[in-house]
Amino acid sequence: MKLKIKSGDTVRVMAGDHKGEEGKVVKIFSDKNRAIVEGVNMISKHTKPSAQNPQGGIVKKEASIHLSNLMLLENGEVTKVGYRIEGDKKVRFSKKSDKAI
Repeated sequence: MKLKIKSGDTVRVMAGDHKGEEGKVVKIFSDKNRAIVEGVNMISKHTKPSAQNPQGGIVKKEASIHLSNLMLLENGEVTKVGYRIEGDKKVRFSKKSDKAI
């Protein structure tokens, strides 16, 4: 399956508890069809004391979100993503503005 969202894209959450929130994609897990979005879906993780973190405690971090709940943002508006061949290259394009991304 071809992924329409890549790391570095700005996206908006379209469904779920964090609907309407926006952020930048930090990492994509293509095998699970999930992504980590900066500042969205924050969870509290309890950590044991270790060499890197001698105190331990509760750490806030982002959890992954399914790609079907995300849409690409272009100029503050959500848009669908398509693919086309321009010359000899395959490029992503915005279906709303018909411009290459």
